[in-house]
Amino acid sequence: MKVLIVGGVAGGATTATRLRRLDEKAQIIIFERGEFVSFANCGLPYYIGDVIKEKKNLLLQTPKSFKDRFNIDVRVNNEVVKIDREKKQVLIRKVNSGEEYIETYDKLVLSPGAEPINPFKVIKSEKIATLRNVNDSVKIKDYIQKNNPKNIVIIGGGYIGVEVAENIKHYGSVNVTIVEKAPHVIASIDKDIASIIQNRLRENNINLILNNGVKEIKEESIFNILLDKGEIKADYIILSIGVKPETAIAKDADIALNSRGSIIVDEYMRTNDKDIYALGDAVEIKNYVTNMPDYIPLAGPANRQARIVANNIFGLESKYKGTMGSSILKFFDYTLATTGISEEKCKMLDIKYKKIIITPFCHATYYPGASEMMVKVIYCEKEKILLGAQVIGKEGVDKVSDILATAIRSKLNIYDLEDLELCYAPPFSSAKSVVNIVGNVIENEINGLVKNIFWEDVENTDTPYVLDARTKGEYESGHFSKAINIPLDELRENISKLDKSKEILVYCKTGVRSYIACRILMQNGFKVKNIMGGYNLYKEIEKDRLS
Repeated sequence: MKVLIVGGVAGGATTATRLRRLDEKAQIIIFERGEFVSFANCGLPYYIGDVIKEKKNLLLQTPKSFKDRFNIDVRVNNEVVKIDREKKQVLIRKVNSGEEYIETYDKLVLSPGAEPINPFKVIKSEKIATLRNVNDSVKIKDYIQKNNPKNIVIIGGGYIGVEVAENIKHYGSVNVTIVEKAPHVIASIDKDIASIIQNRLRENNINLILNNGVKEIKEESIFNILLDKGEIKADYIILSIGVKPETAIAKDADIALNSRGSIIVDEYMRTNDKDIYALGDAVEIKNYVTNMPDYIPLAGPANRQARIVANNIFGLESKYKGTMGSSILKFFDYTLATTGISEEKCKMLDIKYKKIIITPFCHATYYPGASEMMVKVIYCEKEKILLGAQVIGKEGVDKVSDILATAIRSKLNIYDLEDLELCYAPPFSSAKSVVNIVGNVIENEINGLVKNIFWEDVENTDTPYVLDARTKGEYESGHFSKAINIPLDELRENISKLDKSKEILVYCKTGVRSYIACRILMQNGFKVKNIMGGYNLYKEIEKDRLS
């Protein structure tokens, strides 16, 4: 059997090595247009910031190592330019010489990846860059180190844009600005959680221009960037607008694509041609949570798809069940992780949902170094299962988000979350883990022990009657403008001071004391609701709004 693989990196390289482990006799050839067949593309921003010092550390395998260990023929600087499905052959062009030749196949695997979106291709300048491969990162790093640009503008505030911004700040005095057309950075999360990220970015001297797209770039002695509203100057520009599937050869071969240009595959990762498979950033996938077609280009799913492709080519039937979009971002001292779908996506798709926000500590508070994280969970009340989660904090974020991702994938219900027996010692967690608390809080809401609302609900209320259950010192250091203050520990003796004819909205710092206050008031005949996220979230939203 002869298998040709178009593209290396996560998808193509993993397909090839898995297939070799299954079939020692198969002839396997990888064609890679670029210079490197296997590199750590997720590490590119950290090379720019000199966190990863040496370019060689980004290179995972070479053509020689593929040949020596796996007997796989890797041809770098070789671009597949045409597929002839009828003859089962491809036309390859050698990048350096332009020479063309033909290879036949029994099975063809398409792993061409995605290319950065660049609406400004007419500008030919070494001072405007995109980031896709090792050479791109080398060029960006070399330019910054040699030319010391003072004003760098990153167009696009997604994961890569934020990672690149942080890493460029390692150079010290450079002024970094992120321009994002959407209302907030990181499109896959919600505005309330994004406000925390945006505040931390500004605190680290990253300028943010949000809800404002780029209309035109004019290159003079420096760049003049014309925005939908206003204009800014830049010495150097990095485009991080997003990516699109690079599927021109598939289109030319009448391989089925969707309207976005992604290759349509079945659950076995086969295209509309039974002998052609596709995977990675080039394909349309099924969203595991919504069960709808989606586009989620991530390295983890690409690796899993690669194994499935190799299995199916060999004859081991394997199915891909969908992508949840689990991803994580480091930015300065903080970490953001997200999995499943967001509140904004639920609204867009008209999915019925409820949400909770909690602010637990990453480990036991009596052990030094405990820090708070914020956890937002989207859930389905009818089925009592999670739909998505967003977690942000300094420590423990990856652990919590990975457990919640597993819960979504396994369709665990909220009672399962309460029953999970997770590792505990004071340096690592609390006796009641964050995930257990998520289950407890949702159960309390479902059982009617508390009614939860959020700050946007308070602001949309004409005359909210708000109770601050924090201490007097906390209240005096800052509070919601319309709030009255009765500390939780003094509530029972001062309960007569509250107006029983009004619905009382209660908050504290994080939501724990306010929940206890709600239970006291409910059992005394008051109508009450707990403001989730507490004053911590209110401060973040207000700070972001005023910035």
